[in-house]
Amino acid sequence: MVTLLLWSLLSGPVQRMLSTCTVKQNFTIGGGAVLNLHRLFLLHELRRLETMSAVARAHSMSPSAVSQQLSHLERETKVTLFQQAGRRVVLTDAGVQLARRAEEMLGLLEAAEAELAHAQSDAGGLLRVASFQTPMIALAPAAVSVLAQHHPALHLEMAQQEVEEAYEGLLAHRYDVILGEDYPGGQQVVRRGTDREALLRDPLLLVLPASGPWAEARSLVGLAEAPWALDPPGSRTGIWARTYLRSAGVEPQVRFTTPDPLLQVHLVRSGHAVAFVPGIIASEHLGGTRVLRLPADPHRSLYTAARSGAAQHPSLLAFRSALLEAAGTLTALTGLATLGT
Repeated sequence: MVTLLLWSLLSGPVQRMLSTCTVKQNFTIGGGAVLNLHRLFLLHELRRLETMSAVARAHSMSPSAVSQQLSHLERETKVTLFQQAGRRVVLTDAGVQLARRAEEMLGLLEAAEAELAHAQSDAGGLLRVASFQTPMIALAPAAVSVLAQHHPALHLEMAQQEVEEAYEGLLAHRYDVILGEDYPGGQQVVRRGTDREALLRDPLLLVLPASGPWAEARSLVGLAEAPWALDPPGSRTGIWARTYLRSAGVEPQVRFTTPDPLLQVHLVRSGHAVAFVPGIIASEHLGGTRVLRLPADPHRSLYTAARSGAAQHPSLLAFRSALLEAAGTLTALTGLATLGT
C-alpha cells in the first residue's frame, strides 16, 4: 500500500486508481527491501531543511522519529546516507544523490496526477492555498465566487501566511499553491522546484489623515516629523518602506509597528499616523483619508507559486485563472495626485 504521507499528496484520480490495485510500499532490489517512499520523502526533506529537527517541525514529528525512519532507510539501502558532523547530521554524496532522485519521484507523481486530472476534463477536489493578507482581502472573495460559478467541484482551503512561511509549506506539501510578493529593490524569491506565475503589479501609495497637521504634506521631507505606522522592520514591506524613506532623506518616526494594513489605515483615518498602503485595498478601505501616489511611482509585484510537477493540474490552472479575473475587477486608481519630491 502507499504510505499515508504520500497518499495525502494525491487527490481524486490517483487515489481511485491506487485503491483498485496493489502498489508496493517497498521496492526490492538485489533481494533486499529498499526505497520506502515515506522514508525517501524524509530524506529529501533533510536535504532541503538541513537538520532533523527542522524536518520534524515541518511534518509534526519528533526528531527521534525522523532519525529512526532515516536510519531504517540506510539499513535498507545498505549504503551510508548521512554522517555525524559535530552536533549535526550531513548527507553523504550517496545520500544527496538519493535525495535528488526522491525529489524527481515526487515531481513525477504530481505530474502523473495532473495528467489524470486532465482526463476528467474539469477542476475538482480540494486546493490548499496560502496567501499573505492583502490578496486575502482584495482578491480571494472574488476568486472564490468565480470558481463557485465555473468550477463548483473545486473547493479551496485558504490560510493566511507570510511569503517565507507559505513557501516552506508549499515545499513541504502542506499547500498546493501560494501567493507571494516582491518589492522594488528587494531580492526576487524563486525557489528550486517551483513554478512561478505573475499575477499583477500593485502601486504603493501614501495615505494621510483627511485633516490635521499632516494632511497637506507636499513632500516626504515634509513628513520627517510625522508619526508613521509601518510594517515590522524585518518584513519585506517594512524593509522597503524604511529604505524608500531613507533614500528620500527621511528617518521615519515609527510610532506604530504592525503588519496589518487595515490597522495602519485606521490609525491614519483617526489622525494618529501616516502610512504606506498597497493599491489593491485602496478603493474599498481608504475612505476618510487622503491618498497620494509616491514619487517614482513604486509598485510591488504579486505572483503565485506552485510545485513544478503540479503546474498543469486543472485545479491549479482554474485557480490562477480565477485570480486573474478577480484582479481585473479591481477599481482603477484614477485621479490620484502625486506627492512632490
